[in-house]
Amino acid sequence: MDYSQKIAEGLKIHPQQVNAAIELIDSGNTLPFIARYRKEATGGLTDEQLFQIQQQLSKLRSLDQRRQAILKSIAEQGKLTVELQEKVQAAESLTSLEDLYQPFKPKRKTRASVARELGLQPLADMILAQAHPAESLEKLAAQYLSESLPGIDEVWQGARDIVAETFSEHPEVRRLTRESAMKWGVIRTEKIAEAEDARKTYELYYQGEFRVDRLRPHQVMAINRGAAEKILRVTLETPEQSWKQAAAQVFRMDQRSPLAGQLSEAIQDGAARLLLPAIERDVERILTEAAEQAAIQVFMDNLRSLLNQPPVEGKVVLGIDPGYRTGCKLAVVDTTGKVLATGTIYPHEPQKKWKEALETLTRLVSNYHVNLISIGNGTASRETERLAAELIKSLDGKDQSQKLHYVIVNEAGASVYSASVLARTELPDLDVSLRGAVSIARRIQDPLSELVKIDPKSIGVGMYQHDVDQGRLSEALQAIVESVVNRVGVDVNTASVALLQYVAGIGPKLAERIVAYRNEHGPFQERRQLLDVPGLGPKAFEQAAGFLRITNGRQPLDATAIHPESYTLAEKILARLGMTLDSSLAQRRQISELLQDAGQLKALSDELRAGLPTIQDILEQLARPGRDPRKNLPAPILRQDVMSFDDLSTGMRLRGTVRNVVEFGAFVDIGVKQDGLLHRSQMPAGLSLHAGDVIEVMIKAIDAERGRISLAWVQA
Repeated sequence: MDYSQKIAEGLKIHPQQVNAAIELIDSGNTLPFIARYRKEATGGLTDEQLFQIQQQLSKLRSLDQRRQAILKSIAEQGKLTVELQEKVQAAESLTSLEDLYQPFKPKRKTRASVARELGLQPLADMILAQAHPAESLEKLAAQYLSESLPGIDEVWQGARDIVAETFSEHPEVRRLTRESAMKWGVIRTEKIAEAEDARKTYELYYQGEFRVDRLRPHQVMAINRGAAEKILRVTLETPEQSWKQAAAQVFRMDQRSPLAGQLSEAIQDGAARLLLPAIERDVERILTEAAEQAAIQVFMDNLRSLLNQPPVEGKVVLGIDPGYRTGCKLAVVDTTGKVLATGTIYPHEPQKKWKEALETLTRLVSNYHVNLISIGNGTASRETERLAAELIKSLDGKDQSQKLHYVIVNEAGASVYSASVLARTELPDLDVSLRGAVSIARRIQDPLSELVKIDPKSIGVGMYQHDVDQGRLSEALQAIVESVVNRVGVDVNTASVALLQYVAGIGPKLAERIVAYRNEHGPFQERRQLLDVPGLGPKAFEQAAGFLRITNGRQPLDATAIHPESYTLAEKILARLGMTLDSSLAQRRQISELLQDAGQLKALSDELRAGLPTIQDILEQLARPGRDPRKNLPAPILRQDVMSFDDLSTGMRLRGTVRNVVEFGAFVDIGVKQDGLLHRSQMPAGLSLHAGDVIEVMIKAIDAERGRISLAWVQA
């Protein structure tokens, strides 16, 4: 099969690009390396496109493996005809393959198989052929009477069972009925009478009727979960006309044949008993797969945005992991993330030691010159926010008041990290309950470096996390983490094992060896030293080197994203421009201007006989050596005061942080306990929001009883 052509059609890119990508992937290259350093070969495919190519390639190869297994199975049964082989070879989906294989698939005992064992296949063949037998139907059936078939009715029932199964397993019948069900089918949902749904989570589906082709992915996921929790009963109603039209096209009935009634009865039985239940399962699977893919895509987009949030540098941070009964855990970390102090306060129910908590916070802020408080967004978050706001107000007029702010951060995964082996290694002297506060403090300083320590699935930036295929979800989220880590780059002399393991070509074992080598021999002075790390060979070096940074080393280019294979080219470019890597800001502006001049870039590319994308990438690095791409994104909102639900009113305009993007809209933190919902109907067409985006919204409606806030988009 021409994989390149098929994948290219689906992704709307050139087959040559796909072919180059496949060759590079099959040669053991990582996606980040291909995306960054093999742009000439792939025509500039992004890592997202490369991931899609890799996924599609895997599916197509799995499809071919299944194809060969099916052909082998049918051949071993002695039933593989030239026509059937051609159909199997031409099948383009797993569903169509399985449709073709269905009549030949080894089965457990069925009514039809029992009838075949009793010798009724010839009679069934006559029904299917709509024969015109010379004798009466009674005499025709009498030939098959036996101890196991004592009566005429039993004979005809057995023959119809064979016909019913033949009808229900015919590939064309299944295809036509399935297509009709996907277009015209109706899914009905109803609440199971005795089921409890205390929070009315599934109220929208208590009496629901949905056209299959109009169901949104989040609706499918909700219906599936409601059914799994035994709260909803779900049925698919396929129009009767669909299977009748399929039957008419494939099993033509001859009204003149005395066997026409037998065929009609068998088809009706086959449709109700065999075909429609199978089609219902197919439709459910197709809808679920599409909904899961949409849900996984939401996770991917949100995780990418969360990891790409810009670091808040140069701040001494007080992290607070809020709680009621067990108290609020505290951790002060310096500008490098080193833990300076920890503790616990009990400002909320049941202890209610508010005054003592303020005194403790005041002392920590004063002693360690804290200028940012990072509060986890979990239980007791908003109550703790009021505590922070009161603290800031109490410092009014003091030097610290000009510096101290607070910020609410997504604490998802902090508890997972706290109990992990990595946390025990990093913070061996801290109680597990305090490690979460350290994570909350550090993740505002550098979200990427801290969040890579947590299983991506535990970060919780989507919906229906536990309802989707866990293998597919893990693979997709892993790819996002790798993409962001390699896009940002990693300082090889300061990075943790958790961060290094995501660098292209490295992985967990090599990451441990790099850190062990660094601990034994001191900081790396140049990238080439990585080849001295046990187990890190030329291929791993090729994949990883460009993403690893060494600042203040022997080779200035090691601090950039320029790959060692392009150092000679970079030096030629610098010489051609009469510059050095330490060129003045004015000369860097000259490089930036050159990047905007297509003619000069083309001339430089021709002169140096190098690919234009590589020339552009090198120039960008020379203009901004080692610049963190995250710094181009909006910084998190730092607050000094707090609002309550009662402070809100319709029409109020507020700045908020997008916390989660879902298929039907986005949840936005506007500074009160409950995130507001910006429904997709309230967004401009084509707007794409991401977790961490800072936007301006207007309060459209407030439902105080249910604690819900509806938002509208405000044009910037």
